[in-house]
Amino acid sequence: METMNWKVDGLTCANCALTISKYLQKEGLQNVKANPASGEVLFDIIETIDTDKLEKGLKSLGYTVTERNGVVSNTEEKKKMNRFLRYVLICAPFTLVLMLHMIEKWVHIHWLMNPWVQLGLCLPVYIIGMSYFGRSAWKSMRNGLPNMNVLVAVGATAAFVYSLYGTLTGQAEEYMFYETAATIITLVFLGNYMEDASVQQTQRALNSLAKSQKVMANMIAFDDQHQEQIFPVENTVLHVGDLILIKSGEQIPADCKILWGEATVNEAIITGESLPLTKKQKDTLIGGSIVIDGTVKAQVTATAKDSVLANIVNLVKQAQGEKPPVQQLADKISAIFVPLVLGIALITFAANWIILKEFTPALMRSIAVLVIACPCAMGLATPAAIAVGLGRAAKNGVLFRNAKSLELFKNITQVVFDKTGTLTTGRFTLADWAIVNSEWSMVNNQVQHGVAANGSEVSTADSPTHNSPLTIDGTEFQRIVYSLEKYSNHPIAACINTAWKTNKDERWASIEEIKGLGMKAVTKNGVEWIAGSYKAAAAQTTDETHNVYVLRNGVLVGWVDVKDELRPEAKPIVQYLKSKHIKTILLSGDRKVKSEAIAKELGIDEVIAEQTPEQKLEVVERLNKANPTAMVGDGINDAPALAKATIGISLSEASQVAMQTADVVLMSHGLKNLPLSLGLGKHTFLTIKQNLFWAFFYNIIAIPVAAFGLLTPTFGALVMGMSDVVLAINSVRLFVKRVV
Repeated sequence: METMNWKVDGLTCANCALTISKYLQKEGLQNVKANPASGEVLFDIIETIDTDKLEKGLKSLGYTVTERNGVVSNTEEKKKMNRFLRYVLICAPFTLVLMLHMIEKWVHIHWLMNPWVQLGLCLPVYIIGMSYFGRSAWKSMRNGLPNMNVLVAVGATAAFVYSLYGTLTGQAEEYMFYETAATIITLVFLGNYMEDASVQQTQRALNSLAKSQKVMANMIAFDDQHQEQIFPVENTVLHVGDLILIKSGEQIPADCKILWGEATVNEAIITGESLPLTKKQKDTLIGGSIVIDGTVKAQVTATAKDSVLANIVNLVKQAQGEKPPVQQLADKISAIFVPLVLGIALITFAANWIILKEFTPALMRSIAVLVIACPCAMGLATPAAIAVGLGRAAKNGVLFRNAKSLELFKNITQVVFDKTGTLTTGRFTLADWAIVNSEWSMVNNQVQHGVAANGSEVSTADSPTHNSPLTIDGTEFQRIVYSLEKYSNHPIAACINTAWKTNKDERWASIEEIKGLGMKAVTKNGVEWIAGSYKAAAAQTTDETHNVYVLRNGVLVGWVDVKDELRPEAKPIVQYLKSKHIKTILLSGDRKVKSEAIAKELGIDEVIAEQTPEQKLEVVERLNKANPTAMVGDGINDAPALAKATIGISLSEASQVAMQTADVVLMSHGLKNLPLSLGLGKHTFLTIKQNLFWAFFYNIIAIPVAAFGLLTPTFGALVMGMSDVVLAINSVRLFVKRVV
């Protein structure tokens, strides 16, 4: 199964998207997503399906495939100017001359009153109009899915044929409406061009990301003498494991890991963070970022199509093709709108003919109804706003995996935070450690003799009951702890491993990680060691202030403490949420004492501590039932809760499981863009509501006005085109609108 991404010319409205989707689904394709805002169609395809046949099928419906997965299908077509602009430039001179007929009362041009001259001026415009609107209308009707071009084609043809009849029968004075036909076609072309140009604004952020995917790379190879040879290649030909040289001022061609050197890197294109970061050996570099200063040699870790940047672009495109719940009603109405308008136009014609007893006014009013009605506006309302919202999010380092999340943000009333790596930096440093190292005896539940790592006495920790002395020195203690924690992915374990790494680690007979407890291993001699949370040592001590407790055969041997600083943006973020009346909850597997201390410092409303991954899932499920809940986490143990939450939010430095599970990924190294995510979600939905209101209001008001003869077909065509532009402009406002 392969996912295809096609650029389709002519995909401009909800009816178009519906037509294309139904055709592709009929051909056996799955997960079809047609996006009118970007003109892209995404679908899953199996090898047995002929893509050339699909392309021909779309062409028979009136649509042209211009790109396949980024590969331009028709180079010449791409080089041409916007076709709507081209049509306007051709039609406008003829139409402007014809429109002089409308001011004949003030400016009398004798030769222009000749019906054959007007026919000659109108005919080129009508032919061009029918080559587009007529062909599209016929194909859509033939396939049982009439689009908005049916209305334009019927309206323009009615005016043209009516005028032609008058010309041929010598009744030109009563039947002279050539300017109406030409004006309808020209103004609708102009409206389509303005709409197309406005909607393209919604794609600029995403297009800038896409352009950053293809760059040149300095590939390193070795000759027969084992000497380095550097030669330029396109990053699209790089493979995992290739060596590359990246110099100051260059764009990083692919995701890679630094093997040699140090550099200052600007990752703004990916994260939205303008401040440069210092990268050194073993650090990862994200393709598309810019090396501001320094030179590095690096090894490619992902091909261009699998890079972080490529995944971001693809996910945003997929999200744009998604239909949130609010669009379902608009789609249903849009699907029946064209037949409905045709019916209203016929009723308008019949009613006016009966009442007025005049054919010409009745026809003009029915034409005005046809021209002014615009299902395109309803179809554009949602995808245009979504495209802008997702584009702005991507530009600022916020990745939405689906469009549904944008809408769901409006309902969020509480946010659940994980602690380690989410509210804290997750970059631990070793703070202290101690060994209980002498003959142990219980006297008033206190240790009589103990030696700390720094040589001081340990006299406050509770002691276990022990029947025989245990002796272990600092080196052995560190070796054992490292041998246990090296198998853990927990950030605390990573800190310990960095500090106490050794080549003389223990070779365990068996070892396992017990979720919510810690690491448990057994030596070849049958000795059991545990390095874990306070739960593992609860039977041995009442002191629950330490991070890691080390036990041998169930007996407490020592403890390890680490330091983890709060993220500098954590407190302002919590304060912001509280100002928006959003409840904050700390959900952690850490001890209650530490969790409550952090919650108090940050001002978090509620603390739920000492939770296993399964318990976290249950908590989030319970919270979701009460109120829509967003969950922010970064670890593997957070993944189930992230999936269950109304909206799961992860960080860019989170585990791959957490990032893949989350609905939203904050790419800017922290929580600072969480308010932007909330704000964009709520304001995107607000923009959609505004667009839908305008689309419905416009049609509800304009159609009756046209039916009663208060709008001419010419003016109706102009208003119809401008209605789409209004929606596009209102959507584009999201780029600059204050949402936080």
